[in-house]
Amino acid sequence: LHLSAVKLAELHSDLKIQEKDELSWKKLKAEGLDEDGEKEAKLRRNLNVIMTKYGMNGKKDSQLIDTNYIKDGTESDALDDPRLEKLWSKAKTSGKFSDEELDKLWREFKHHKEKIHEYNILLETVSRTEDIHKNVINPSEENLVKEEILHNKHRELKEKLRSINQGFERLRKVSHQGYDTTSEFEEPRVIDLWDMAKSANFTEKELESFREELKHFEAKIEKHHHYQKQLEISHQKLKHVEGTGDKEHLNRNKEKYAMLEEKTKELGYKVKKHLQDLSSRISQGLQHNEL
Repeated sequence: LHLSAVKLAELHSDLKIQEKDELSWKKLKAEGLDEDGEKEAKLRRNLNVIMTKYGMNGKKDSQLIDTNYIKDGTESDALDDPRLEKLWSKAKTSGKFSDEELDKLWREFKHHKEKIHEYNILLETVSRTEDIHKNVINPSEENLVKEEILHNKHRELKEKLRSINQGFERLRKVSHQGYDTTSEFEEPRVIDLWDMAKSANFTEKELESFREELKHFEAKIEKHHHYQKQLEISHQKLKHVEGTGDKEHLNRNKEKYAMLEEKTKELGYKVKKHLQDLSSRISQGLQHNEL
């Protein structure tokens, strides 16, 4: 797959969560608690997202491009969307961003691309389910259950599309005006969660509590980013030392690399699990709004 050390660590974290979710689903199925197959379908969608994200779905150029676009100048066509590419080009040449801010903005663009990927996969799943449903001749209780599943999927599509539209508007605004120094959050995933939380059915007290939790979550993400950078540096050093033939130096670098790799995997898993939990809570609040 030609993945960098950081991407391999991320893949490990994603697969670890997928494995945990599948084990939970197997227990539910054994107890007869997934009769409509909705949880199984969601697991398949999640696996499809992972495979697309890391270029494991057999399609060329489907993998999200790796880090360091700004430095090596290989970001061309990486966003797969002319509107995003135009915004990125404008931001990069505007002179309004420091190197660090450009790095942060690129993470926002990548995050937005991932959201579009997930939306398209869900849309394809819903379309297939609708086609099957239309071909059913005799309505039954089972089909009523499937209608409810479709309703839930349409609601999920609506939430994802709203998030994509909000995200694009934010990218457009930031690309033209630069970063707002008074902004409460900086990490794209946290900004998304906070925007959605403000639309959900939370009391003022619950919203304030959620805000505090997002601050802790953002600190956790920043720590993960720090270890990702250290891992990439360690990987480059290791490749360099391998060519020198200095065994003692090589062993020291291997030990450091292994420690950083393990820490990056562990933090990646914690970040993604926390994100899953926060997203689930917001989704419940948004569903309550519709009732």
